[in-house]
Amino acid sequence: MNVAKELRKLSNEPLDGIKVALNEEDVTDICAEITGPESTPFEGAVYKVKLVLPAEYPHAPPKGYFLTKIFHPNISKTGDICVNTLKKDWKSDLGIGHVLQVVRCLLINPFPESALNDEAGKMFMEDYAAYVKKATMMADVHAKPSAGSSTEGASAAETVGTDGEPVEKRQKPVESKAAEKRRQQQKKSLKRL
Repeated sequence: MNVAKELRKLSNEPLDGIKVALNEEDVTDICAEITGPESTPFEGAVYKVKLVLPAEYPHAPPKGYFLTKIFHPNISKTGDICVNTLKKDWKSDLGIGHVLQVVRCLLINPFPESALNDEAGKMFMEDYAAYVKKATMMADVHAKPSAGSSTEGASAAETVGTDGEPVEKRQKPVESKAAEKRRQQQKKSLKRL
């Protein structure tokens, strides 16, 4: 199946927890939103992910990046993704949908033995409760939907904050002013890290 056709299918028939945005001008630049799976520190969070297809695709694997900050053993602080499907286990018949499903599954079942984020990998292995706490805090600060906004019709690059950095669009409203205040305090403590 060619890339444009597969992306159109994924856009019209979304996979569970994965929403693909079509870029008709450049089908090798693929953006998707992955919803954090239930019963994980990422539950309820929405992560923007980018796949870049090399010229040799499908004979060479795409490169995957998280555009939304996340605390995870197999995702570097710069967003690079370490998963075998994107490296040694790549097969030319896997397709974009399969890659996105594998990335979402990585949120359920990390592999700390091949960590790109050493801190997250070590914490996952040695103090799982602390790992869950930090991963949840990062999800709350960077990937949880906030009040009064929507992801419909806009990309992250279209919304820029006062510091010139892209501002993630959110979907769900915040429950109360107290919850918003806690979120702002978490952001401040995270910036100090």
